[in-house]
Amino acid sequence: MNRNFKIIYKLSIILLAVLATLLLSSFILIILGADIIQTFYTIIITPLTRMGHLSEVLVRAVPLCVIALGVAVAYRSGIINIGAEGQMAMGILGFTTVALAMPDLPRAVLLPFALLASVLCGGLWGFIPGILKSKLQVSELLSTVMLNYIAAQFYSFCLRVPMLDPAEALSGAGTPQSARLTASIEIGRITGRMHYGIFIALVLAVIVYIFMWKTSFGYKMRASGAQSRAARYGGINVAAYVTTAMVISGAFAGLAGGIEIAAVHRRAIEGITNNYGFSAVVVALFGMLHPFGIIPASFFFALLIYGSTLTPRAVGVPANIVEVMQGLIIIVIVTTQMILQNNYLEDRVYRWWCSKKDIKEA
Repeated sequence: MNRNFKIIYKLSIILLAVLATLLLSSFILIILGADIIQTFYTIIITPLTRMGHLSEVLVRAVPLCVIALGVAVAYRSGIINIGAEGQMAMGILGFTTVALAMPDLPRAVLLPFALLASVLCGGLWGFIPGILKSKLQVSELLSTVMLNYIAAQFYSFCLRVPMLDPAEALSGAGTPQSARLTASIEIGRITGRMHYGIFIALVLAVIVYIFMWKTSFGYKMRASGAQSRAARYGGINVAAYVTTAMVISGAFAGLAGGIEIAAVHRRAIEGITNNYGFSAVVVALFGMLHPFGIIPASFFFALLIYGSTLTPRAVGVPANIVEVMQGLIIIVIVTTQMILQNNYLEDRVYRWWCSKKDIKEA
């Protein structure tokens, strides 16, 4: 089987997957009675036509990228993290607690300290399902989902009681949000709402690539995920690496929450996680669980998320249609990966291709 065939085969499968996604999405839009071309134009092209729109896309791409990098680390190590939503919320609480407790510290001290708190809180929330998986074989799918609910309720309680903005309590409005945080925790903005957190995301992508693909520690983590039995036979402590991977994944989600507070909202509010934790799982899969694939995948899904906010007014299509499209993309990605990993099917296609080629030459 020559190299050219392998490349053509994989590209063909990917192109068919993209076509299938477009056809399925178009079918749903037809059912809704929407203009297909105008809807796709509004979601994918319109956000790129103005700098204000583009900055909003990049604002959404940053948390998606950071969380997806952590999800990829966990997935490569043999554990699936779907608890990033809760880990991000815990990271926000850690960041906000430090910012409210020490508002008079200088920026050079307070901002790194608050971001470190978000990393530690997210990592701690990731440690729980990691240790349950490695020591007690508790399904991470179950534990992370349950911890998401716990984190959501705890986050809501904190905003309504200990962290409630004193101005809200005094006025009686009781809007669940913290007080406005000091300027010492702010991450600067480049233009519009686009901020310097984008560079943090890019640097983290490079660090993850070096860590996972260029170090022995990263190799052992990937080996634990690829073939756990063989890794154990080779003397690798799989349980330790699985737990470590989950801690790293949770830390990334917590950091994403800290960046979101410092650069965008500058106070803790309800709904701040914006389902980034769940969308990032799709981003990681779409980016083939590789840092340099996750970067464009984050931008693409941020484009979909922001573009969906424009559809109700522009074409009369509900914004949650993008959630349907994300579900379709997940199905297509999983199916595509199964096909690409099926060596028997690839061999059959190759034999069929060779037979057709021989007949034509004859």
